Amino acid sequence: MKKMNYTLGVLALSCTLAACGGQKKADNQVAEETATTATAPTTTMLSYSKSLKAPETDSLAFPIDKDGYITIFDGKTFNGWRGYGKDRVPSRWVIEDGCIKFNGSGGGEAQNNDGGDLIFGHKFKNFELQLEWKISKGGNSGILYLAQEVTSKDKDGNEVLEPIYISAPEYQVLDNANHPDAKLGKDNNRQSASLYDMIPAVPQNQKPYGEWNQAKIMVYKGTVVHGQNGENVVEYHLWTPQWTKMLQESKFSEDKWPLAFELLNNCGGENHEGFIGLQDHGDDVWFRNIRIKILD
Repeated sequence: MKKMNYTLGVLALSCTLAACGGQKKADNQVAEETATTATAPTTTMLSYSKSLKAPETDSLAFPIDKDGYITIFDGKTFNGWRGYGKDRVPSRWVIEDGCIKFNGSGGGEAQNNDGGDLIFGHKFKNFELQLEWKISKGGNSGILYLAQEVTSKDKDGNEVLEPIYISAPEYQVLDNANHPDAKLGKDNNRQSASLYDMIPAVPQNQKPYGEWNQAKIMVYKGTVVHGQNGENVVEYHLWTPQWTKMLQESKFSEDKWPLAFELLNNCGGENHEGFIGLQDHGDDVWFRNIRIKILD
């Protein structure tokens, strides 16, 4: 897939010192316009892939606030989003009350009836992602990052799309109180905001199912931080001996799952960049206020 770059396109700012006729503006008018200009959103152009094997990339304008956060979901459209390995948004993903919602199929990871994971079609490298999520009772989902779209060949030589989570670390989204996965893994490392199956979120400050939780994922030159409801709960470092050791002690070890181990050990590929993904695990889940800041 063609490498995707981003460029910033800042809207022209209003003149604050002189009117069109050349007369100096009143101080209070200048102050008022300056304040308006400082808070007005500008836009950034993000190139994106419309499909797994898109030969070219398109670009879309997204709002960017004064602190540099790009809003990648406007609450109304799926602009820039598509299904993992697909050229469209699967029908089980809908927009409801300003949120991205997955309508659960009840099939777990079977991803049937036009489901599947959802990705934003631009690859990010160093970034801070912020969003809110809530889960249904007994629900399971996840937020994936640095993801690749990976295919392999089956025994008959047919191309098969591999699951997103074999190339991407996962920020766990879970109803800790009611989903059995919360009691599996090791030391609660499958509970909400954990690095799935590797590092537990500490403290575990999740709000119950049906309530909104704040999530933060920061990736910067291999350092990764998960935040939940205002607290940093996980920190680790990609591409280090410690990262390799964690993989070897997880379900993604070289012996258990060689392809996953290879991809995750070199997470983000040659350029250390990848897609943001929202997981279909068969349960109702909602996401909103999705924004990202480029840290390059």
